Amino acid sequence: MANKTQEVGGIHFPFPFTPYSIQKDFMAELYQVLEAGKIGIFESPTGTGKSLSLICGALSWLRDFEQKKHQEEARLLETGTIPLSDGTEQPPSLSSSCKETPDTPRPAGEPDWVTQFVQKKEERDLVDRLKEEQVRRKKREERLQQIRHNAQLKYAARRARQEEEEMERLLRLSREMLAAGAEAEPREQLACGEEELVLAEYESDEEKGAASGVDEDEDDPEEEHVTKIYYCSRTHSQLAQFVREVQRSPFGKDTRLVSLGSRQNLCINEDVKTLGSAQLINDRCMEMQRSKHEKSKAEEEKPKRRRQEHRAACPFYSYEQLHLLRDQVLVGVKDIEQLVALGKEARACPYYGSRFAIPAAQLVVLPYQMLLHAATRRAAGIRLQGQVVLIDEAHNLVDTITGIHSAEVSGAQLCQAHSQLLQYMERYGKRLKAKNLMYIKQLLYLLEKFVTVLGGNIKQNPNTQSLSQTGTELKTINDFLFESQIDNINLFKVRRYCERSMISRKLFGFTERYGTVLAASREQPRLAGFQHFLQSLQPAVTKTPVTPVEEGEAGVPRLASPLMHIESFLAALTTANQDGRVILSRQGSLSQSSLKFLLLNPAVHFAQVVKECRAVVIAGGTMQPVSDFREQLLACAGVEAERVVEFSCGHVIPPENILPLVVCSGPSSQQLEFTYQKRELPQMMDETGRILCNLCTVVPGGVVCFFPSYEYQRQVYAHWDKSGLLARLAVRKKIFQEPKRANQVEQVLMEYSRCIKCCGQAGGTVTGALLLSVVGGKMSEGINFSDNLGRCVVMVGMPYPNIKSPELQEKMAYLDQTLPRGPGQPPPGKALVENLCMKAVNQSIGRAIRHQKDFASIVLLDQRYARPSILGKLPAWIRDRVEVKATFGLAFAAMRKFHREKSVLS
Repeated sequence: MANKTQEVGGIHFPFPFTPYSIQKDFMAELYQVLEAGKIGIFESPTGTGKSLSLICGALSWLRDFEQKKHQEEARLLETGTIPLSDGTEQPPSLSSSCKETPDTPRPAGEPDWVTQFVQKKEERDLVDRLKEEQVRRKKREERLQQIRHNAQLKYAARRARQEEEEMERLLRLSREMLAAGAEAEPREQLACGEEELVLAEYESDEEKGAASGVDEDEDDPEEEHVTKIYYCSRTHSQLAQFVREVQRSPFGKDTRLVSLGSRQNLCINEDVKTLGSAQLINDRCMEMQRSKHEKSKAEEEKPKRRRQEHRAACPFYSYEQLHLLRDQVLVGVKDIEQLVALGKEARACPYYGSRFAIPAAQLVVLPYQMLLHAATRRAAGIRLQGQVVLIDEAHNLVDTITGIHSAEVSGAQLCQAHSQLLQYMERYGKRLKAKNLMYIKQLLYLLEKFVTVLGGNIKQNPNTQSLSQTGTELKTINDFLFESQIDNINLFKVRRYCERSMISRKLFGFTERYGTVLAASREQPRLAGFQHFLQSLQPAVTKTPVTPVEEGEAGVPRLASPLMHIESFLAALTTANQDGRVILSRQGSLSQSSLKFLLLNPAVHFAQVVKECRAVVIAGGTMQPVSDFREQLLACAGVEAERVVEFSCGHVIPPENILPLVVCSGPSSQQLEFTYQKRELPQMMDETGRILCNLCTVVPGGVVCFFPSYEYQRQVYAHWDKSGLLARLAVRKKIFQEPKRANQVEQVLMEYSRCIKCCGQAGGTVTGALLLSVVGGKMSEGINFSDNLGRCVVMVGMPYPNIKSPELQEKMAYLDQTLPRGPGQPPPGKALVENLCMKAVNQSIGRAIRHQKDFASIVLLDQRYARPSILGKLPAWIRDRVEVKATFGLAFAAMRKFHREKSVLS
């Protein structure tokens, strides 16, 4: 595409084509927010080119920022001083990349010659640092330039790795020969390979310094982090789409971009990938890196335990290989799939190679879970100080932060972890040091107390164990600790022990081996009972996998150790403050009961992001209502109101291409109000069916109808089937239902699309298809019903969340206590419920209009939508055009006229 550089307000924005006027406004406003270091809330509807506006606006600012910085550096190196407003000169303040400042206060009465000496020294230090920075930058640019013009270098990593593998193989053979000739007196006989399951000697922080990380070259100075933009989105597919937009943009050839992902997405070690679970992959990877780090030390000494020889280091982790991969990553813009392919070719780990590239990168693309979680940021080497963060698809940002920092464990997991740990201690107790045994006993005590507080008994099968007391109870962290009788345990030390010792990984290996090796061993008959117990727990455990997986879905990952879930729960308890709660959910049996940590104030974790960053932009296609961001996130994070900038642009479609209607009554004059008390009445379900029958006679192509829940959709469908309304609907539209299983969504969408296409070509009474969907389901986000796939979107009722939910009630009470109530405004808790409802509505109705020439009608079936407070929460491009119809006759006439005119024009 040609480069159509646009000048807006004196700023040049390269663009692949002539942008819409709203794109120019978006880029100009974004530029000013980044320049002024503010927090921006940007709304740009889908189909208006939001991604390109973000790319070209942000990278134009970064281009100008770097240019001004280099000019300033050149001038400082030439003069060594900067002019003051009064005409005098002083030593320059350090650039953003420098860590010290010369503006330290001087003691009163200090002699002039001392002040001048210190001043001169600071000037010289600054000049030296700038020179060093220039040298590093020049070396990096030369290195990347050389890679661009020398295709042979991409094979250097492969050759170097092959040589290293051959050397390692020869050394390993030599060690095996030496070990065979000097075998020490054997200990208690263990099965082959079982030694690696025994915990290594544990030393706490008091006994040694912080645990060392992955193997790095200590002589190689850490590269300075340049000013960069972190771009976050919700899913890997959205990130890949963004990277493709960067590749096609005018910045595609010159931008140093790095795509970050999880080990699950980036690992190329097949032995590790087969573990399936993200937690297992992480633990195994860290264990392999630790093995590599300890290898050189073990070679210098006589091995005390043979298991060190069995612990293999990852063949794709090599400092030299990773740095070659780092440079390859920085040369051209690559998405996750291209990065993995490059890593396989170079035989270097893409996970670590991409992290080595972060300091020199200009644009870092990553899932926002990785950026919003402090521990994950640190592990990935992400530094936010003075940087820019763009959070796209941010409409669920508050819920995302809450979810990241919440954790839940079931009674079945607690019992299984206790049984596994107890058997592990019995098996290897004589081989463990005192510290390991102490912490294992503390973990067993914690698990027993967690089961007791639920009302269960750790010694009985949780599947057959009924609880005398049922219901849900909420506790503050302190109350939970006291009621559980674990306030005497230092949870911080226990959590740190779990992380350092990797006991959950050892326990997982133990339970895997137990089924094949230990169960067959006659020397361990006591494990038979353990095997029977684990088998009895298995059905309950499969109901709570590590990540939510739809029932019957193919490719379900292997389950992680239940202790990993408990570790997440402990982590939540130890990072909580007064804004956290523990929910005790007691169901019919212990296995179905659970403990859940609930975070009430996500701003606690977001505060660090906005505090460290130069600027933060929260963007999305539908950001209304924005009060959630302003009040729950930014104000609670300590952001001043004047630092927040809101920008919302209209849609690119002409006003006449959209018809949003609020319908207050049906064809038989039944008032439409789908409250919990009224929506299940037969007359309400009949009226809904009659409305759809009428709409399907005038709407061509596809109609998407959203219901508040799966249960209500099934109930209405069954009622229509019984009353004959379903057959009447089928005369005009073939009916599809949204599946609950994620792996069936694509198939339903293909059949829905094929039906609409065939009906459009064949003619006849059936004019398209009707898709019955659910708000918050698979079809309400990320699916495009463009053109004939969605000529009408119908919203049945208002999808309010369950007001009786203990979590929601606690959140409402918390907001009522902490947030101020404005004059004439509802309580913050009530506003939260309304906002949650309208966010869900806005996401669903935004599925239809997807590009400039698209057209569609939007029908909101509930008289409550006519309230000014509700209308004000619709997106501006819909709100400005909405029509409230008191009777169905008026609404039907408007619909018939709209679609008749559009059908003629199209």
